[in-house]
Amino acid sequence: MALINLAAREIHGKIVYYGPGLGGKTTNLRYLHANLQDHQEAIVSIATELERTLFFDFLPVDLGTLLGFRIRFHLYTVPGQDLYEQTRVAVLNGVDGVVFVADAREDRLPGNLASLRELSQHVAGQGKRFRDFPLVMQYNKMDLPNALAPTALDHYLNSAGVPRFEATAIEGVGVFETLRAISKLVAKRL
Repeated sequence: MALINLAAREIHGKIVYYGPGLGGKTTNLRYLHANLQDHQEAIVSIATELERTLFFDFLPVDLGTLLGFRIRFHLYTVPGQDLYEQTRVAVLNGVDGVVFVADAREDRLPGNLASLRELSQHVAGQGKRFRDFPLVMQYNKMDLPNALAPTALDHYLNSAGVPRFEATAIEGVGVFETLRAISKLVAKRL
């Protein structure tokens, strides 16, 4: 749930990057952190020795002003490993919008489907309608030879027809486009 501070004329929103383990959620935030102009905030990451997200990653982003209010989004990732479901629930608490980062590799389709079903359940558990919720799909790792075609990924993952972007997050392809799309959806809702 967005926080609106009238005295400071600021709006703070929460965007969560959600998806299966090793799909590219943290890579998205790291790329944004390294490439946002005038970005002074540090990325906070709680990871294991193998660089897998343990609790969450966090990156505050200042998006400028809209109607006299400074817009700041707090970007989070969730751990994708199965055993961290309760952590994902906690990080989703109060979320304003979600980027679902799907691993485009064919063998990762079952994990993508399970993660998307789980996301839908957790959003509904917060009393929100998943179909009406600000959501953007990112099909990551499209550069790999075993990546499914975007139309196949749409068939399995995007029956609602939400905005979707092809990405290679490690190279920054599709990363800013995804952030712009979810930011617009969340700002419109606020």
